[in-house]
Amino acid sequence: MAPWLDLALTLLVVYFLGRYGARALNALGRLTPTKGDDRFFQLLGLLWWGVVLLLAFSHLAHALGLPVEPWRTWGQGLARWLGRQGASALAVLALTFLGYRLVPLVLKNLPEPEEEEHTREAVRRRTLRTVSESALRVVVLVLGGLLFLSNLGLNVTALLAGAGVAGLALSFAAQNLIRDFINGFFILLEDQYGVGDIVQIGNVGGKVERFNLRITVLRDLEGRVHFLPNSEVRQVTVLTQEWSRAVVDVNVAYKEDLERALEVFGDEVARFYEDPEWRERFADPPEVLGVQHLAESGVTIRVLFNTKPAEQWAIAREFRRRIKNRLDREGIEIPYPHQRLYFGEALKLEKGG
Repeated sequence: MAPWLDLALTLLVVYFLGRYGARALNALGRLTPTKGDDRFFQLLGLLWWGVVLLLAFSHLAHALGLPVEPWRTWGQGLARWLGRQGASALAVLALTFLGYRLVPLVLKNLPEPEEEEHTREAVRRRTLRTVSESALRVVVLVLGGLLFLSNLGLNVTALLAGAGVAGLALSFAAQNLIRDFINGFFILLEDQYGVGDIVQIGNVGGKVERFNLRITVLRDLEGRVHFLPNSEVRQVTVLTQEWSRAVVDVNVAYKEDLERALEVFGDEVARFYEDPEWRERFADPPEVLGVQHLAESGVTIRVLFNTKPAEQWAIAREFRRRIKNRLDREGIEIPYPHQRLYFGEALKLEKGG
């Protein structure tokens, strides 16, 4: 092989091995809970670059016949190893990396729901795509790792048997992790919730941004991201399952004619339902329930809106705006909390006889 071609191939291999090996170590560091661990894995990445550069220099010292020791001797040993097993091992690593990067492209051919669509089928598609991507990547990495170790001359069968025994021993220490996967599997199987749903889990609520067999990732209204292990999902409230409901309570003053107020509410609800810009967001015609309760400063009238999933908040806000303007036009007062002070009659003193 020409010296320049050997040099070019060596530099290419060094670039890919060094870059992606260091990136993998940094990614492992980001999964750890403390910042000190991030620094440790960054140092490991720099060490990895040093090892790769040392091996590359040793190989070039042997291939180009450079009189530098002990790198030339190390290069001879590296060349013998590459001739026996190293080339196939590097090929396995390259194919594993290629398969890992091709997983999203393979799943890209699956039908993608529309961005604003929020049906159970769309939610399941997004969720299955996310879970399938993570599962396929794990399979590619495991198979690639086993083939790589096999090419290094290790007995993979004995390794798997030992891993089974070690896994049985570690299962007692990793019970929460096992429960995460089991609970995540049943959440997916039963379609309890999925990517795009808005849920309340314990004291945490938000939109499901990511879901796999181990964790559920929520983003709340303030933009905060919550990572919840699936084993901690004891009770979940889904706000966007099949259809949603907006419950709107509006107070009117005690002095107003209640029958007239109910007629105004019914008319405004009908106008809102027939509005072409909002009609598609409703699942069923809205309903004016009537007087819900007698509050301290007014009479509460309740209206129910059955909506498409995740549309209940927009419809509730729009109806409050509309009914406020309508009541103002009709001269019907919306009460506000106030107090009236009563001092009683003036004290009258009578003169004694």
